[in-house]
Amino acid sequence: MNNNSRILARFSLLISLLPLAVTGSFAATKHYLLYVGTYTNAGSKGIYAYRYDAESGKLSPLGLAAETASPSFLAVASGHEFLYAVNEIHDYKGQSSGAVTAFAIDKKTGQLRELNEVASRGADPCYIALDKNGKYVLVANYNGGNVAAFPVSGDGHIGEASSFVQDEGAVGPNKERQEKAHAHWIETSARNRFAYVADLGLDRVLIYKFDSSKGILSRGDASAAGSADAKNFFSATLAPGTGPRHVAFSSDGHFMYALGELDSTVTVFANDAKETYRSIQKISALPAGFSGKNDAAELVLHPSGKFLYTSNRGDDSIAVFVVDQSTGKLTFVERVSTGGKTPRNFAVDPAGKRLLVANEESGNIVEFRIDSATGKLTTVGEVAKVASPVCLVFVPVD
Repeated sequence: MNNNSRILARFSLLISLLPLAVTGSFAATKHYLLYVGTYTNAGSKGIYAYRYDAESGKLSPLGLAAETASPSFLAVASGHEFLYAVNEIHDYKGQSSGAVTAFAIDKKTGQLRELNEVASRGADPCYIALDKNGKYVLVANYNGGNVAAFPVSGDGHIGEASSFVQDEGAVGPNKERQEKAHAHWIETSARNRFAYVADLGLDRVLIYKFDSSKGILSRGDASAAGSADAKNFFSATLAPGTGPRHVAFSSDGHFMYALGELDSTVTVFANDAKETYRSIQKISALPAGFSGKNDAAELVLHPSGKFLYTSNRGDDSIAVFVVDQSTGKLTFVERVSTGGKTPRNFAVDPAGKRLLVANEESGNIVEFRIDSATGKLTTVGEVAKVASPVCLVFVPVD
């Protein structure tokens, strides 16, 4: 193979690795359901539902949508008919495992009808996503240190795991939090050929092959990747002790943003034909001189791609960054109080006009208006009370 052919082959492989991008186009829908996943060890009973008016930003409570154990992260099928939840527990029917539960959505009432549940194949599952064809659910098991894929039938039911992979590699230096692998996030690439896994314990974003016809996750061929590390095909490595928790990608797939839970930072990676996922920036989400305890929890790219937001548990704030869309680099803009304690997941509404934060320990959801020119946040105030909220997802109903 000549040099030009090698370059073309490598470029083609890099393109195939690109994740599904944020669309950048705002939704025309005005009415939504907002589902709230919770922990059920402090007064909550499961998943709660609200009606959301995208014009006014008003939330109207619909009550308990489904009773289920600690549904800490939620994902909605592309047709908006089914919702899937991880049950973040460590003992499921005598197994060292959590669970995954499938629900049918009633858009008129907001109620969720349980279809079935299966073992997640690892303890304390903390993230769930669907592949790009909507045929498989992928789950990250935090304390299991592994990931698994599950087939989804046309009627929304979830099957037993079609694939299971244990994360492997050298652990980070934080002896309390990085004593082993801790899978914390998983999504598939734009062409559905790879699965990205943020592993907090290994300080890596691992990239596994994904056979979308069979729902099989596997480690890659090191020789094809030009890497000596067969166990971690095309992994992106973060600085020791970063603890990657969640990941987001630019709309063109050229840049990857990894949130470090342990050091409250965002690491920016560039993806180009010369070097796969080359670290180009690391920026703190905390104020200068901060000396207290803090764990970063979530990062979200605005639908426009212009702004990036992260949440801080401890500082109890949302950090706002402007994205240079040509270089991918971030510039800090401001940090605002979340109006509660221990912000976990937060969500930008589909219109890109408002940001809603789930404050776990204070048991409230607080809303902010987003300045479309600067990305800055203006507090609207508390819009809902719910025990231990940890995940927010929107479902269009128009």
